[in-house]
Amino acid sequence: MREITVPPLVTMPPVGGLADSVFDRAAEEPGEAAFGRKGPDGGWRDVTAAAFRDEVLALAKGLLAEGVRFGDRVAVMSRTRYEWTLFDFALWSIGAQPVPLYPTASPDQVCWILRDAGVTACVVEHEDHAMTVGSVIDRLPELTRLWQLDAGAVEELAAAGARVGDDVVQRHRMALTPSTPATVVYTSGTTGRPKGCVLTHANFMAEADNVVRRYEHVFRSRPGDEAATLLFLPLAHVFGRMVQVAAVRGRVKLGHQPQLTSAALLPDLRAFRPTFVLAVPYVLEKIFALARRTAEAEGRAAPFERAVDVAVRYAEAVEQRAFGRGAGPGPALRLRHQVFDRLVYAKVREALGGRVRHAMSGGSAMDRRLGLFFAGAGVSVLEGYGLTETTGAATANPPERPRFGSVGQPVPGTTVRIAGDGEVWLRGGQVFAGYLGDARATGAVLQEGWFATGDLGRLDEDGYLSITGRKKEILVTSGGKSLSPVLLEERVRAHPLVAHCVVVGNDRPYVAALVTLDEEAVAHWLHMRGRPAPGTGPWTGTASGGGSGLLQDAELVRDTDLEAEIRRAVVAANTLVSQAESIRTFRILKARFTEEDGLLTPSLKLRRKAIEVAYAREVDALYGGQPRGGFRGDGGITGMR
Repeated sequence: MREITVPPLVTMPPVGGLADSVFDRAAEEPGEAAFGRKGPDGGWRDVTAAAFRDEVLALAKGLLAEGVRFGDRVAVMSRTRYEWTLFDFALWSIGAQPVPLYPTASPDQVCWILRDAGVTACVVEHEDHAMTVGSVIDRLPELTRLWQLDAGAVEELAAAGARVGDDVVQRHRMALTPSTPATVVYTSGTTGRPKGCVLTHANFMAEADNVVRRYEHVFRSRPGDEAATLLFLPLAHVFGRMVQVAAVRGRVKLGHQPQLTSAALLPDLRAFRPTFVLAVPYVLEKIFALARRTAEAEGRAAPFERAVDVAVRYAEAVEQRAFGRGAGPGPALRLRHQVFDRLVYAKVREALGGRVRHAMSGGSAMDRRLGLFFAGAGVSVLEGYGLTETTGAATANPPERPRFGSVGQPVPGTTVRIAGDGEVWLRGGQVFAGYLGDARATGAVLQEGWFATGDLGRLDEDGYLSITGRKKEILVTSGGKSLSPVLLEERVRAHPLVAHCVVVGNDRPYVAALVTLDEEAVAHWLHMRGRPAPGTGPWTGTASGGGSGLLQDAELVRDTDLEAEIRRAVVAANTLVSQAESIRTFRILKARFTEEDGLLTPSLKLRRKAIEVAYAREVDALYGGQPRGGFRGDGGITGMR
C-alpha cells in the first residue's frame, strides 16, 4: 500500500479560536471540575470550569494592561504546571502567540529563539530562568517585559488588569479566526538551528477535535467515569501542548506534574488516579524496569519473567484474533494470565494510579515487546507518530485493533503517502502553516499541501504505518552498503543495562556502535551480584540524566561480566539484519549522553553529529587496528572500553 486516507470526523468552525472552549464550557458546565491542582500540602483540589474561565479572563486583562497586543509573541519558559496552561489560554484570548521554551534551554538557545521569533515579553518559572534570559537581554532589543511565576506573576498581572473591562478581552477573542497563528513551536534541532513552526488555531482544532472524537471512549476506565489525565510531558513539546488543548476541548479533567522522577511521579499518579495517560516510551520503560528490579530484589526474578512471557503471549494471541489470524488465548494461557494478573499485572496498573486501561505513546519508537507486555498487563498502549509540523499525532493505533510495533493508521482527517524513495508524506488539517521567516525551508518540505517528513516508512496491507528510519540518518559503509541505524539501536537499547546506543559506520569498512549505560540499572545489577553501589537507588535521575557518577569508575566499565551483557544485546540486535549490516564491534562509554552536554535534544533524541564529534577518538578507535578483542574477520562481536 502506498497511500491511505481517513476522512475527518469533525467540521472545523468558520470563526473563533482555542480560548472559546474555556468560555463555552464555563457557560454550560460552570461547576464541573476542569482541572486538578496540587496544593502546597501535596493534596489535589478541583478547579471548576467557571473558576478557570475567571482566572483566564483576569490574566488576559492584565496582559493587555501591560501592553501585550493582538499578534504579539510571548515566550513561556517553565516546567509543566497549571500556570502554563493558564497563560496559554489567556494569551489566546487576546490573539497573542505563546512561544514555548524548554526549562533546560541554554542561554544561546534562548537567545536564538527569542530573537528569531521577535518575542516582546517572556514568562519564566523561577529566578534561574530569569537569569538565563537576563544573560542575553542585551541581544534582545524587542524584549521589554519579564514575569516570573514563582514571584507572583499571575497575581501581579491580575491586579494590573483590574480596571480593564471584560468586554475588551471579548472583542479581542471575537477577532480571532481559525487561520490565526496560535503559537510558534521550535523544532528540537537535531541537524542544526531549531526552526519555528507556525501552528494556527485551526491546526490545533483539527488535531485535537478529531483525536478526541476518535478516542473519546478510551479516556475512561469504565462507562460513566470522569475522564481525567495527569500531564507530565513537557509543555514546551508539541505533544504535551496538544494534550493540554485536547483535554480542555474534550472536557477531560487535567492535572500537571513537573517532575519526571519516580519519587514525584508515581505518588501523584496514585493520588490523582487518571483514567488514561499520555507518555513517551521512556516513562513506560522506566515503569517496567522498576517493576523488574523490584521483583529481582525480592527474589522473584524468575516468576516475574514468566509473568512477562505470559503477558506477551496473551497480548499476541488477542492481536492475532483481532486481525482474523487466530482464535485468541487458549484455556491454559487464560488461566496462567489470571494467576499473574493478581500477582504481577495488578501492581503494574496500580503504579499508574489503578484506573488506567489505555495509554497513548509518542515522541519516539516503542519496542513491540514492551507494548505487548503492557497490553497483557491490562494497559493497552496505543502508539502514534507525529512531528512538531503536524501539531502532534498524524497516525495512531486504533484502540479496538492495535498493531504493536507499528504507529497505527492515519488519525481522522489525515492522508499518509509513501513516496518513491520511501519517505513518509502527510496531508491534513493539522499540518503547519510553515517555518517562521524561512520561506526556503518551508518550500523544501511543503508541496501542494503535502508535508515531506524526512522519515522513512512503510504501509502494510491494513494501512498501518511503520517508521523505519530517517533519510538523513542513513549510513553508507565504504563498501557501499546502506542501512538505517534505528532498528539496531532500538534493539540494543532494549537491554535493561543500556541507556543509549549510537550506530556508526558512514564511510567506514563496517558497522560499529557506541553504548552508554543506565546508571540505576547498573547499580541494581551490581547489588544483585553482591557488589552494592552506595548512593544509587531505583529511578532517581531525571529524564535527561542524573545519578551518582557510578559509571565514572573505569574498572566498572571494563568489567568483563558487564561487557558480556552488552555483547548479548548486540548479538540479539544483529539477528535482525544481514551480516554486512551487523554491528561488528562496540565501545562502552563511561559518560552519558545528556541534553546539558548538547548530545540529546530536549525531547531526548540523539544529536548524532554532535555525538560523533564529541567521541571522535572513541569512534576512530573502533576502526584503528586490532585493539584487545578487536574486529575479527569472521564477523564476531567484540567489546572495547
